[in-house]
Amino acid sequence: MRVSVVGAGLGGLALAQGLRGTGIEVDVFERDPGIVARFQGYRLVLNPIGFQSVRDCLPTRWHPLLDEIVMEASAEQLILDPQLNEIGKLGAGRTGIVVDRQVLRHLLLTGLTVHTDAALTGYDALPDGKVEARFTRRDPVTSDLLVGADGVTSAVRGVLSPQTVPTDTGVRFVIGRTPLTDEFASLSKAYGSKIAGDGVSLLLGAMRFRTPPKQAAEQLAPEVTLPDIGDYVRWAMILPPNGSLEDLSAQEAVLSRMDGWHPELRALIEQADPDNSTLLSIRVVKPGARWASGPVTLLGDAIHATSPTGGNGANTALRDADLLRRCLIEADHGQQSLLGAVDEYERQMFEYGAEAVRSSLEKLPAFAPEAKLS
Repeated sequence: MRVSVVGAGLGGLALAQGLRGTGIEVDVFERDPGIVARFQGYRLVLNPIGFQSVRDCLPTRWHPLLDEIVMEASAEQLILDPQLNEIGKLGAGRTGIVVDRQVLRHLLLTGLTVHTDAALTGYDALPDGKVEARFTRRDPVTSDLLVGADGVTSAVRGVLSPQTVPTDTGVRFVIGRTPLTDEFASLSKAYGSKIAGDGVSLLLGAMRFRTPPKQAAEQLAPEVTLPDIGDYVRWAMILPPNGSLEDLSAQEAVLSRMDGWHPELRALIEQADPDNSTLLSIRVVKPGARWASGPVTLLGDAIHATSPTGGNGANTALRDADLLRRCLIEADHGQQSLLGAVDEYERQMFEYGAEAVRSSLEKLPAFAPEAKLS
């Protein structure tokens, strides 16, 4: 069996790793000109399903390394005012496994064949049941299954399910990171909480590695190269829908909305790494009607992009990867047909994927009351 994965995000790479480990031939095609062409960092909180999914997709020999580069975390999920006084609670406390997206992505990339500068331009189902994918600047590729793991603007989805389109909630947020130093120790109660300002929300989260990733890889899995990165605070400010940024930089946009805030909060933003701070929009993709069964399917944000306020986007993509991996292994072993395996994957994925989107949107008004949810 040969599988072509379009998109080198966490979900697509986890699937590729899981298939590679069973001997299924797999290639990954990425539209970016290089693997590190753009920053793809920041911390993620993985729930038990998400963490177990990525663990099951990785070779067992890398499990000790994975365990060393994550941290267990819990947060009270308080609501604080700009002077860090408690004024409420977001809900029940949250626990999970915290991992850095950039570090995890480099681990998942190890040993894979990834073709960069390969934007999908279209595909055709062939008479023999296979699929031929076309890309910019490379020859067409024929495989048994084409998997669109290419995000919110998925080119694969544009052909497979053109009626399924992203919805822009109108909400924008600025995200960045700042080295975690002793100066910010007193901010610990704000990690995992919401700081409510005038029309904005600031969210903080700490990333502390048990062992620095580069050092951990050298000690536990020398064939793996991980980024040389230290502990940091991830911060994100959710802005009013369609608010003007007046051509400000990411840091300037945040600081302009923090007049009178606690000085340590302002210092956190002032000391952020400007290269790793950016403005993003919150768009969602709601799974619609199922498409006709065939040798093409979708995974992750390409079919169920969630609002980050749900904390379940990466978890759901990794769940997809592990589920599809298991279904394809059954097909490769002759336990069911390939189309039967894809159908079983899609049946389950559509159900929990739709729930993930619904749940994330349900939580969004707590951070952005004017968001467009329809």
